[in-house]
Amino acid sequence: MSGLVLTLAPKERVLVNGAVIENGDRRSRMSIRTPGTRILRLRDAIHPEEANTPVRRVCYAVQLVLSGDSDPEESRLPLLRQIEELSQVFTDPDSRASLAEATEALIENHHYGCLRALRSLLPRESRLFAAMPRS
Repeated sequence: MSGLVLTLAPKERVLVNGAVIENGDRRSRMSIRTPGTRILRLRDAIHPEEANTPVRRVCYAVQLVLSGDSDPEESRLPLLRQIEELSQVFTDPDSRASLAEATEALIENHHYGCLRALRSLLPRESRLFAAMPRS
């Protein structure tokens, strides 16, 4: 297994097993070879007050697993339910593929892959909310 490969910009920060690590002055690439390592790019992190839409809430819940603030086993079933709820709204083929990828990654305990797949839905969700009539 090749593991996760992260390419970090200069001064970019990443959370690895609860420790914040900051890259140096140059772009770098890291291979994470240890299975089960909890990794979260801080530039991708959603702050609690930003978890204000359905997709953002699911992303935030996965992020809590990656940061070590939520137990992966206890979170699995609620996350699968939330992803299933999203599939009731996102019915186009691309969204369905992203949700299937998120589900598969979650089942295989690949939370980073799950988050990546879910984040791909954020632009679609924004467009849906923008298209809603305002009252």
